[in-house]
Amino acid sequence: MSNIVRGTMLLTVATFLSKFLGMIYVIPFNELVGEKGGALFNFAYTPYNILISISTIGVPLAVSKFVSKYNALGDYYTGMRMFKAGIILMLGTGFAAFLTLFFGADFLASKIITTESSEGISVSEVASVIKMVSFALIVIPAMSIVRGFFQGHESMGPTAVSQVVEQIVRIIFLLTAALLVLNVYGGSISTAVGFATFAAFVGALASCMVLAVYWRKRKKHFDALIENQSETYHLSIKDLIIELFSYAGPFVLVGLATPLYQLIDQFTFERAMVAGGFEDVWVISFAAINFYGHKLVIIPVTIATGLSLAILPAITKSFTNRDRTLMNQQINQALQIILVLVIPAVVGLISLSDVAYGSLFKLTNIAITGPLLAWSAPLAILFALFMVSSSILQGINEQRFAVISLSAGLLFKILLNIQFIHLFGAKGAVFGTMSAVGIATVCNLWRIQISIQFSYKETVKRGVLVLLFSGIMFGVIMGVKYVASFFLAYQEERIAAVIVLALGIGIGGIVYLWLAYQSTLLERTLGNRVRKLERFIKKI
Repeated sequence: MSNIVRGTMLLTVATFLSKFLGMIYVIPFNELVGEKGGALFNFAYTPYNILISISTIGVPLAVSKFVSKYNALGDYYTGMRMFKAGIILMLGTGFAAFLTLFFGADFLASKIITTESSEGISVSEVASVIKMVSFALIVIPAMSIVRGFFQGHESMGPTAVSQVVEQIVRIIFLLTAALLVLNVYGGSISTAVGFATFAAFVGALASCMVLAVYWRKRKKHFDALIENQSETYHLSIKDLIIELFSYAGPFVLVGLATPLYQLIDQFTFERAMVAGGFEDVWVISFAAINFYGHKLVIIPVTIATGLSLAILPAITKSFTNRDRTLMNQQINQALQIILVLVIPAVVGLISLSDVAYGSLFKLTNIAITGPLLAWSAPLAILFALFMVSSSILQGINEQRFAVISLSAGLLFKILLNIQFIHLFGAKGAVFGTMSAVGIATVCNLWRIQISIQFSYKETVKRGVLVLLFSGIMFGVIMGVKYVASFFLAYQEERIAAVIVLALGIGIGGIVYLWLAYQSTLLERTLGNRVRKLERFIKKI
């Protein structure tokens, strides 16, 4: 249990830092390129993210599961064989993905932009930024499999450190390049965004260097484990590949979830908004939902990202050893961590949506962007539960069902997205995604229940308590905003919005944490680390 919490916290902190930096850089980036640049950036990154998942064929997480399984059986050599085969595979699929995206950029752009918008986004501009981001596909697949191997050994440090370094280097290059292109060389917004997307390649190279240092340090340890192993499963290369692909296939669609939903929006949002008479605001709305606002929504999901990476090897080991009691405890703890940490974050984002968007980006169109962020916030809970439930399914060898649940959600989104946009405007796209992820999540949770006779009784009880405390926090934050409105024009002045945001997060967060601590909810969910933290604070 402590390994899950420790691994989760390490990866969550690293992922949070990575996502937080990814949100912070958007503030100056927005000032440089505006809504048009944000829309262009997202047009490039969505197909890129999809090809990243496809080019890796789900192998990194599958390697994590594979290595964890055979480590539990005492066979470390088989895991090393799979790692070496996976590296070769990733180099090939990564290069193939690069060629596909680079030479298919013009075709994709022509399908995304069907009319010349009022913001002047052209097919050639979209094609250009897609080509620039495609270079990262050469490096990232092979790099990510190294992370998967370390995770299979329940070593989360290399993944955590390399993620943060990758993001820092990417952001420095991105902002520097955009600033030079626009303010020094007088280039266009599309050129600046193109160099900003190329930063993914530069960041990936930095991550590779970090992982190489870790590999050099850990290589002797891995060799010692192989030399001292007592059991060897003499699997042929064919059997290794077959088993790997049986794990890897479902990982593809699960990793594709968010970019696939965004891709559906890319191909339907503009034409549906134009047909509905919203052509003047489609670029602003699209950027708010799928780029700028998404940066805020995804922050709570980082908890689920770290938890998914940490829990998979642990549950795989418990399942392989047939330790049902421990496995049920691990699943309960994973779900409860999501509820305790993600729900209050979402409630806080809903209550502070206008000041959060206005503080970080612009107040100019806050009447449009603020409500869109509030409607988008609950997606964080659904995405978090979907990610963790999918990881649990993979740990108990039910990974194929994750494909069925995601497919059901995607079908719903495809069939009704345009209709929702016609009925509700821009937020219809949010409703479509919300319904789709909700369907997939409910299906996953149902499958877990019937597969291992798992009971959600304990999780539901604590979830009710979380909702109660979050409701109290919501009331407190709204009270803070009401009082602040007499002194601060936070809907008109950016500095006022920043002050109200800080007050809302600070006071609301303290209220929730105090209630959760006094009720022992934090201790029951996160373990005795809460008490250790309490003793540390008292010493200070």
